Amino acid sequence: MEYRRLGRHGIHVSAISLGGWTTFGKSLEVEESRAVIRTAFDAGIQFLDLADVYARGRAEEVAGEILRDYRREELVVSSKVFWPMGDGPNDRGLGRKHIVESIERSLARLQLDYLDLYFCHRYDPDTPLDETIDAMDDLVRRGRILYWGTSVWEAEQLRSATELARERHRTGPAVEQPRYNCIDRHIEAEILPTCEELGIGLVLWSPLAQGLLSGKYSDGIPARSRGSQDGWLDATLTERNLAAVRRFDALAREAGTTPAALALAWLLRRPAVSSAIIGATRPEQVTENLRALEVTIDDGLAGAIESCFEGCELP
Repeated sequence: MEYRRLGRHGIHVSAISLGGWTTFGKSLEVEESRAVIRTAFDAGIQFLDLADVYARGRAEEVAGEILRDYRREELVVSSKVFWPMGDGPNDRGLGRKHIVESIERSLARLQLDYLDLYFCHRYDPDTPLDETIDAMDDLVRRGRILYWGTSVWEAEQLRSATELARERHRTGPAVEQPRYNCIDRHIEAEILPTCEELGIGLVLWSPLAQGLLSGKYSDGIPARSRGSQDGWLDATLTERNLAAVRRFDALAREAGTTPAALALAWLLRRPAVSSAIIGATRPEQVTENLRALEVTIDDGLAGAIESCFEGCELP
């Protein structure tokens, strides 16, 4: 396994991390999740990414049952706060009350004393930014979290948060978690260079475009897959995108690897990327994705990969 610094910060995370967005507590319960996590941790993955809203807290509960089997200091565990977790007016957002109460509930579900990373799951236009920064800084000072970050924030929001934190002598964001993959490259224009400039690490979600880049949809939509559920991926599973993925599948075969491994390797070649989050419902999917660490991508192969997706339709 390769371990990378989180931007300019001292903490190191595995280049490939494991997430529980649509799996733990939803499609997988404790023992099924345990098999996936064991395979990941045995291979050197030490970063587990979660959120309170995943399966309405059940993902954290499932992970908490499993993490008891491991030494805490060997793990990097993250969660997130923002989305509604109740019907009350303060059960959402990035106000101090919701942040302070949410971290305690997440820690209880995870059976942990602290989180390594705590993400603001979206930007909150209804809360003053200094209130959010102060609340996160307080959690750092209390030892409830070690670093805080953001997810799906714009470049200017990241810059404002960093500058305001410095002015107030508070802890600023250490990491941003955007969507980034071969099809959706929107962060390259502003977010990626801003994070590099500010020393903010990048942890990527949807690196396989929610499974599209794994090749499993190239010949149709398998039953019980995410693409078969309630139009979940209708905006992504267009004929133009599927044609691009078929070209990419052929390129991966020519390169002697799998589409998933090639897609992940294309992302990890960027020094600014700290980690790419994979999801898995079976241990063998973890093993397949880890093949990305064996793939070398030169400029010629990178160009060929990118040409496969020219003209793709973004979701």
